[in-house]
Amino acid sequence: MGWKKTLIISLSILVGAAAIIVLIFSTEPEASRSGATKETAMLVEVNKAEQGNFTPIIQATGTVQPSQDIVLSSRVSGEVVNRSDKFTPGSYVKKGEVLLQIDPSDYRNAVRQAESELRQAKSELQLEMGLQEAAKKEYKLLEDSLAPTNKALVLREPQLESAKSQVASAEASVEQAKLNLQRTTIKAPFDAYILNRNANLGSLVAPGQDLGRLVGVDYYWVETTIPLSKLRWLDFSGEENSPGSEVVIRNRTAWDEGETRTGYLFRMLGSLENQTRLARILVEVPDPMALERENDGKPGLIIGSFVETRIKAKPLEDVVRLNRDYLRANETVWVKEGDSLSIRNVSILLQDANYAYITEGLAGGEQVVTTNLASVTAGALLRLEDSSTRNPE
Repeated sequence: MGWKKTLIISLSILVGAAAIIVLIFSTEPEASRSGATKETAMLVEVNKAEQGNFTPIIQATGTVQPSQDIVLSSRVSGEVVNRSDKFTPGSYVKKGEVLLQIDPSDYRNAVRQAESELRQAKSELQLEMGLQEAAKKEYKLLEDSLAPTNKALVLREPQLESAKSQVASAEASVEQAKLNLQRTTIKAPFDAYILNRNANLGSLVAPGQDLGRLVGVDYYWVETTIPLSKLRWLDFSGEENSPGSEVVIRNRTAWDEGETRTGYLFRMLGSLENQTRLARILVEVPDPMALERENDGKPGLIIGSFVETRIKAKPLEDVVRLNRDYLRANETVWVKEGDSLSIRNVSILLQDANYAYITEGLAGGEQVVTTNLASVTAGALLRLEDSSTRNPE
């Protein structure tokens, strides 16, 4: 009977425990849900929209290239007998400076020979003119007995014209000989920077031979590309040498922080860039090597270098300027109206690297929400950081 008694006691304990558990759950207080439906205002930051007249800045990148670039060559042949020390890569030369001297001996002799032939031709002309005077006297005596067709022969007119032609030909030979003599002295055709040199003392040069490469230092060009949609906002140089829009140039690789050069929009090229299909434009930079006193201390441009350009566009009047970071999807802007959110569709006239310029949908002074929110709906409650943190009733 001992085991039956143990079984009964165990069952009694289990039944009692179950009764206690049921009693506890049946008497548990029910949680109140009265505050669950209250909406919490989202904490945001705002910036006031600016309205006024602005000058957008269009940023682009480009490559420096010379505006004047020539291969120096000779128009006569001969041995180089003199070379200027300035005719060295990396040197600057002024227009008209002598770079090379070709042996002029043969060309001086050619001048003397041509001058001698000219004197001979002039002497023959004088002799022929004397013979013509005698022919005129004879013609007067024989005028009645000669046919009119023989008059030119009797007066030696063909011989006189031939003598005059000989003089003209000799004069031309003298001019050509002197010109060839001048060409033995090779000068800089413009203010230039020497990129390379291919002739030295003793070199034998021929007409058209590459003697060196020179680039002009009055101006360099920066060829850059921009989207076609922005072309209408650019002002290129016009007639009477009026400069185009100002362009600030920066070389982050080679220049110190804050160092810049100033150029001006020059021309739009007539073809698009092959790969990007962007418009190609030229920026003209005066005194690119900073040789003039007014540019003393400024950095020089290096041909082939990659630079940044900041182009001043045409001024925009009476528009709203907004940081591009505050534009939302599908050209919308979040605006705080009172304590609620308004999602605005806006009309954007132009965007540059930092700002969007808006003509409709946003007014100056309105509070633009700058906080990124995970999900938004029109009319959602908003509050600023210094507003009361208590939930609205």
